[in-house]
Amino acid sequence: MASDHYFTPAPDSALKLRQITVSLGGEDRQVTTANSVFSPDHIDTGTQVLIGHAPTPPPGGDFLDLGCGWGPISLYLALASPRATIWAVDVNERALDLVRLNAEKLGLTNVTAVLPDQVPAHLSFRTIWSNPPIRVGKSELHNLLHTWLPRLEPDSDAWLVVQRNLGSDSLQRWLDGDLPDEFGTSRHAISKGFRVLRVKRHG
Repeated sequence: MASDHYFTPAPDSALKLRQITVSLGGEDRQVTTANSVFSPDHIDTGTQVLIGHAPTPPPGGDFLDLGCGWGPISLYLALASPRATIWAVDVNERALDLVRLNAEKLGLTNVTAVLPDQVPAHLSFRTIWSNPPIRVGKSELHNLLHTWLPRLEPDSDAWLVVQRNLGSDSLQRWLDGDLPDEFGTSRHAISKGFRVLRVKRHG
C-alpha cells in the first residue's frame, strides 16, 4: 500500500525481496532487502557517513542500533566487534526479518533483532549507533532519544548521524539542553551534508 513507510510496524504491501551488494567491513557482501524498509537499494548516505566517521566500536559489550532498518549498521558493528552483542531495534517487523536473514547469511551469531519492547529492561549499552528516523516528527524523535540515550553505560558514547537540512544543529542543541547533566553532545564530523553527533555519558 502507498501508506506504508519504513516506520510502519507491519507493512501491508506484498513482500518483494531483492539482493544487493554492499561494502561492509572492508569487503563486498551480498545482502537481502525489500520494499517498505528504509533505503532498500543501497546503504544510504547518512549511514555511510556514520560508519566512515565514527571511531572503531568497542571490542565487546551490548551495543544498540536504534532504528536498524535492514541492518547495515548492525552488520557493520557485528563484523567489527565479534565479541559484542548487537541489539538491532526497529518497529518495522519486515526490517527485523531482513536483519535476521542477513546476519545468518553472513555467519554473524552476535546480532539480536527485536522490537523495542523486547529489549530486556535491565540492559545498558556500551555504545549506541543510530541514523534516527527524523521523518517520524520532532516529538516522536525526541521521545525516542530520551528513552534510549539514558541507557548508555557511564564513560560511553552514542553516535548519531543527522542531515544538516533536516535539523542536525537544532537536535544537537536539544540534546545538550534536555539530557541529564552527565551527558554532553558535540559535533564529531561533517560530511556530504550530514553531521555526526557524539553523545557522551561521563562517568
